[in-house]
Amino acid sequence: MLAHNRIAVLHGVNLDQLGNRDPEHYGTLTLAQLEQRIAVWAGELGLETQFSQTNFEGEFVEQLHRSRELADGLILNPGAWTHYSYAIRDALDVAAMPAVEVHLSDIGAREEFRRVSVIRDLCIGSIAGHGADGYQEALRLLRERLDAAAAQ
Repeated sequence: MLAHNRIAVLHGVNLDQLGNRDPEHYGTLTLAQLEQRIAVWAGELGLETQFSQTNFEGEFVEQLHRSRELADGLILNPGAWTHYSYAIRDALDVAAMPAVEVHLSDIGAREEFRRVSVIRDLCIGSIAGHGADGYQEALRLLRERLDAAAAQ
């Protein structure tokens, strides 16, 4: 029986600038520090993580295409692509696996354009405004979904 514990964490555009970018919205952690925390939280839940970050939309799409072979679930923070990238939406649909959308800032309380998510309805959950802790919540959601699927 497969373990069903592989989680791909895909960070999108500008997330490599964490630590340098508006700390009021994005906090002070660097991407490397954030990924370290996510890996620890995942380990506590018996999950294995792999991380990627790109500033190129086509590469993000390619990562989603490859995810079916490499992961059992996804955590996505596409950054600004969340609000308009139908290419990413279509690739997520093709991936056809449990996914959680995460945003460090509260996109629902920010500029009007940030309130739109073209991927939300394809995800089992959407977490925004909880900073780094949002990733821990996403991991819990995925653990529950993967356990339920394995029990069937």
